[in-house]
Amino acid sequence: MIALVYIWFGLLKVLGTSPAEGLVTKLFTITLAPWLNAPSFLMLLGIGECLIGFLWLFPRLTKLAFWFMIGHMLTTFMPIFFLPNETWQSFFALTLIGQYIIKNLVLVSSAWFIYIFTLKDMVYLSTEINKS
Repeated sequence: MIALVYIWFGLLKVLGTSPAEGLVTKLFTITLAPWLNAPSFLMLLGIGECLIGFLWLFPRLTKLAFWFMIGHMLTTFMPIFFLPNETWQSFFALTLIGQYIIKNLVLVSSAWFIYIFTLKDMVYLSTEINKS
């Protein structure tokens, strides 16, 4: 499911139909605008999200997918801090955009679960190989 979400949301950005485009553009304007133009950034972000999604499809690439996802997630939480008028109604009350961002904690939790069990399996397999 993580792969599907990443590929889907990334593809929406590549096609220019993402509902998050406005938020991403506002954050881009206050962070990266001096170095890149917004349409190019949105395209690169969408392609990057699709690539993260495809990485999740290959169990041997789980560790890589997880760490790329963590890097991406750090950027998705930036509006909570850099665009508070967009993400907070009042103390402890998120806007719909803020909720959209915070729901990413569910994705991170799911990814962490997969990552940990992948590592456990790798340790188990290497132990079994060393026994024989």
